[in-house]
Amino acid sequence: MTDRLPHEKGFHVSWDQIHRDSRALAWRLDRHGPDDGAWRAVVAITRGGMAPAMIVARELDIRTVDTISVKSYDHQHQTQPRIIKAPQPEIMGTDGTGVLVVDDLVDTGKTLELVRALYPKAHFATVYAKPSGRPMVDTYITEVSQDTWIFFPWDMALQYVEPYRGKD
Repeated sequence: MTDRLPHEKGFHVSWDQIHRDSRALAWRLDRHGPDDGAWRAVVAITRGGMAPAMIVARELDIRTVDTISVKSYDHQHQTQPRIIKAPQPEIMGTDGTGVLVVDDLVDTGKTLELVRALYPKAHFATVYAKPSGRPMVDTYITEVSQDTWIFFPWDMALQYVEPYRGKD
């Protein structure tokens, strides 16, 4: 049945979970950079990649951090991705060598495809990956099905939820 609301096949991620998973991503990336295992910089894909990138940068002691802003969603509807802010050219070099590009999720892979075309030698890492986008990412932690909607903590607020049965 395709009349399902996004929350009916949802994967709810808490702040604790994104922190643990982002640290796991950092551990997986540790000593895998091209400069004797070190990375030159971290570039977060805004906005979702900012929290994971901050955690990865902290864990790997990377002080050079920048962002690339790619708009690819209008609320919960994916659109054609476009870059609205690029990272500093001196950080990226000509091809992104030695740079970790971090995002929260690779869904269809269109965002990473756009950024990878600009920086083909950068290393692309996401916390979560869906099957359609998985070929665009070099390193990830958790795979979820393509039809799962991930609810990140920065998109959520605490509120009362009715129980499944009864109201007592």
